[in-house]
Amino acid sequence: MQRKSAEEMKTAVRLPAVVVLDNVRSAYNVGSVYRTCDAFAAEKIFLCGITAAPPNRELMKTALGSTESVPWEYRKSVYDAVLELKVSGYTIGLVEQTDKSISLEKFRPDANQKYALVFGNEVEGVSESLLPIADLAIEIPQFGAKHSFNISVSAGIVLWELYKKLRS
Repeated sequence: MQRKSAEEMKTAVRLPAVVVLDNVRSAYNVGSVYRTCDAFAAEKIFLCGITAAPPNRELMKTALGSTESVPWEYRKSVYDAVLELKVSGYTIGLVEQTDKSISLEKFRPDANQKYALVFGNEVEGVSESLLPIADLAIEIPQFGAKHSFNISVSAGIVLWELYKKLRS
């Protein structure tokens, strides 16, 4: 299946995107996001606040080894992590429903830009403190009664769209 090893991933060309997990409660969700980041060769994952970090047992169970192929950092403060990414030249995209969010299908990423995609807590969403420093908010269109996806599903949808749009 032409899969790269964890060692080969250290030098692989990566999607110009980092994923920031903002106080994600479920270690199982975090492990699933790791696998998604591995699948799309995301640059890195930032685990912030209460978000579980390796070697958490539940995270490792769902990550299936992807903690070895996806670089990661833990930060206590999501605000500080996102501000650092912004200063480093990343476009900050909150994956959140806001009064200024754009629908995912209207999001047109720039191939010359790096993105930091922030996914929030399963109940509270993205921290409000991030709204003033974000460059955009992206909303996944939904047509049911709940208007929410599991965070790992959201990460898969958004990273797939980013990948398709940047590689086309």
